[in-house]
Amino acid sequence: MSATSIRVLKVGGRAQEDPSLIGVIAAAWHAAPGALCVVHGGAVEIDKLQRALGSTPRFVGGRRVTSADDIETVRMALSGAANKRLVSALCALGVPAVGISGEDAAMLRAAPFDDAMGRAGRPESVRTGLVRLLLDGGFLPVIAPLAAGAEGEAGAFNVNGDDAAAAIAAALGAAELLFVTDVAGVRREGETLDSLDAAGANAMLSSGAAEGGMAVKVASALGALAGGTARVRIGGTAAIMDASAGTTLTLHGEGVLT
Repeated sequence: MSATSIRVLKVGGRAQEDPSLIGVIAAAWHAAPGALCVVHGGAVEIDKLQRALGSTPRFVGGRRVTSADDIETVRMALSGAANKRLVSALCALGVPAVGISGEDAAMLRAAPFDDAMGRAGRPESVRTGLVRLLLDGGFLPVIAPLAAGAEGEAGAFNVNGDDAAAAIAAALGAAELLFVTDVAGVRREGETLDSLDAAGANAMLSSGAAEGGMAVKVASALGALAGGTARVRIGGTAAIMDASAGTTLTLHGEGVLT
């Protein structure tokens, strides 16, 4: 499978609540088998499990503060429940999905943001061999965004799914990275943007017009483009099969309202 044909879908936790999502991903796979990779989040599931275990979810800049105790909760919610639920649903529609996490084969390595964020990490390196092996074998990798630490260091890091997807897409030299979310695209002053360039994106980030989870998506999109991903979009489920849907991020050009 040529890297230039690979699409990476990052599926957010809220997007997973869309009952049409699995069918649309299956359609995308059947249209181009061996050319799709899914990275998923699971914020809703993690929140529920944390609260059930007596912990309060906390976020800084759209990223989850993750204590040493929280990392086990994140593993259960992401690598366990969320990952296997997606894999099971896709397999039921005839898609040969295989669930893995960034910890497997140390595919994704991360370093901590700072002490205040605990075991929340930023991607440092991606080993694409396992993903390519699955794609070449005709399987759909479904990746939970946990990561190994530095070589020789035991334990996992919780990597924001957008950060992980951007790093994986760049490492694969993907043709497209699509952030699948619960909104139609990036909104500015109440309007959905058809496209957004780096200057406009950075202005939205600095002004706070893009905040929380959307701010992370926009920043991750720019990082993926800078890392060599050919095309990056942010949009809803419909954008998976409709190349014109969502907001296309670019390094140059003007943002256009739809």
